[in-house]
Amino acid sequence: MPPRRKILVVLKGYPRLSETFIAQELLGLERADFDLTLISMRRPTDKKRHPVHDEIKAPVVYLPEYLHEEPIRVLKGLAAAYGKPRFKALIKRFFADLKRDLSRNRFRRLGQALVLAREWPDGGEWLHAHFIHTPASVTEYTSILTGTPWTCSAHAKDIWTSPDWELKEKLKSARWTVTCTRTGYEHMRMLTSRKQAIHLSYHGLDLARFGHFSGAHSERTGNDPADPAFILSVGRAVEKKGYDVLLRALALLPADLHWRMEHIGGGDELARLKALAAELGLSGRIVWKGAMAQEDVLDHYRRADLFALACRIAANGDRDGLPNVLVEASSQRLVCISTTVSGVPELLTDGENGLVVPPENPALLASALEAAIRDPALRQRLGDAAERRVREDFDYHSSIRQLAGLFEAEWQKAS
Repeated sequence: MPPRRKILVVLKGYPRLSETFIAQELLGLERADFDLTLISMRRPTDKKRHPVHDEIKAPVVYLPEYLHEEPIRVLKGLAAAYGKPRFKALIKRFFADLKRDLSRNRFRRLGQALVLAREWPDGGEWLHAHFIHTPASVTEYTSILTGTPWTCSAHAKDIWTSPDWELKEKLKSARWTVTCTRTGYEHMRMLTSRKQAIHLSYHGLDLARFGHFSGAHSERTGNDPADPAFILSVGRAVEKKGYDVLLRALALLPADLHWRMEHIGGGDELARLKALAAELGLSGRIVWKGAMAQEDVLDHYRRADLFALACRIAANGDRDGLPNVLVEASSQRLVCISTTVSGVPELLTDGENGLVVPPENPALLASALEAAIRDPALRQRLGDAAERRVREDFDYHSSIRQLAGLFEAEWQKAS
């Protein structure tokens, strides 16, 4: 086996509670003896950390989040780059991009790349970006300037909110790109002649962290006002999660059906959603818990009766890939109710291991919720099947082996 190279992993922010799938992958690569340094474009804003973040040993380097905040670092980066042979190629590419995307954000990515290229932590020998939008821009610019090869993990929002011209450019220059849903995989393959350089790799789940739940979910049927059915949802309060659709579906449930819902997650739309819940007369039935650590979320999966997430395509094209929370909930034999958006049907098949309805349809979502609440046997059958699906096909060790193989194949070529 050729010697493994030092990988600089470029991330939009680190650590982030909403991106445990990335942290889990980083930990898996470390445990597979890969040498990583994490390059974060933003400083952390979450007040809590998941246990997985404390297990990752890789050092973290923070680039200037805004160029005006650290002008000396940026100017030193520019001065160091100016005399390099590849500087003209970088500037040519930058202005070609700027012509099609005249934004401050484009200048910021160039500045961050200049800083990264000058400071070059730990003697990096490979660049890998998580997300094909802004992190990949910083990574690609750095690659052009330094000649260091780069690869990319694309996910969901980054694919669907990036213009095709930009995706084409990045898919042309990255040695390979992986993505976590078949819809994203097929979309990117349509944009490049290098189809063999696009790979489908589900994130999977650390099944040791989400062990088998041997307890029993409740037999609640929604008939007892003193013991209502417990609906759980975990996700950021943002448009693509469809929480307004979920609230409208809940408002359509029969008056004689007793339920309560707990929501876990932060997000910019929390205030608006709370106002909508009040308008629909649901406030007394919903608890908004905010962001929580992974072990607390796991406890909620085990106590809940069903999990609901009304995924949709946002107005700007943003959408989920395969929400990790659906995989997590399924691993705990908790029946999931979701929509046919993006990668959800790659995990859940309606009536076999979950209930799946079209997006933007509160009435159909309400029917699925009512069916699951009233029928504990249905919940048990679907939840058991969902756990089998996860444990057979979504073990994250498989994705780590695939990534390791891709890296090592490149290094074998180089040697």
